[in-house]
Amino acid sequence: MQYTGKTISSPHNDEVKQLARLVQNSRERRKQGLMVLEGIHLIQSCLEAGLLPQRVYVNAQALAHAEVAALLASLPASCALAILPEPVMAKASALATPPELLALCARPQPAAPAAAAARVLLEDIQDPGNLGTILRCAAASGVREVLLSKGCVDVYSPKVLRAGMGAHFVLSIHEQVELAQAMRGFAGRKLVTYLEGSSSLYSQDLTGAVALVFGNEGAGVSPALLALADARIRIPMPGHAESLNVAMAATVCLFERVRQLELAAAG
Repeated sequence: MQYTGKTISSPHNDEVKQLARLVQNSRERRKQGLMVLEGIHLIQSCLEAGLLPQRVYVNAQALAHAEVAALLASLPASCALAILPEPVMAKASALATPPELLALCARPQPAAPAAAAARVLLEDIQDPGNLGTILRCAAASGVREVLLSKGCVDVYSPKVLRAGMGAHFVLSIHEQVELAQAMRGFAGRKLVTYLEGSSSLYSQDLTGAVALVFGNEGAGVSPALLALADARIRIPMPGHAESLNVAMAATVCLFERVRQLELAAAG
């Protein structure tokens, strides 16, 4: 199949430089209201969610790949296409191996959180892998609302998008939220994970409207949010670990909720 997109052959091309800035710089992405999707899987997830990329960059080495050809054939005519030789794609991407595809897409603008929905609140999560993993677990566990404090790493950074494995496109993600205000306005139970918490996770009813709050990798949840909690919960650890990684802690809590819901449904 022949593609009508233009070929950009120089790594010094202004468009390639701008693409590289978007990959590397969260301020630039926020300024332009864009996210950069790297690889076939993320772009397919984007399309399946009904979001349309504004522009797609194709690694010339991948043009003959059947999966790439099928994806390109599914794009609407309004989506601009550019073909980059692999060395030029390598200049634009931060990946060790240049991806088959890169796409620019508008950052989603979610509606206000549903009043009674279960949700995850994240305070100052800094590691992109942790944030992406938490999003992936939220999506897998059926929790759709995720609220992020102003101190969180850019949720639409390429690293977080890759770690999320498409979770971004099934979640309602709210950035730069005043979490204290969000907690005060939430009618359900507010549970904060805390190493010295007095209540075990497994003693809590997670089946109703519940907000699960997780804090920064080093500092944990701030005193201001701890003060608003209905319960400070700990994950029992009978072994010798001092603590759990925040993404692992979130996974345990989210799937304890799934377990409880399954038991409730079974009667």
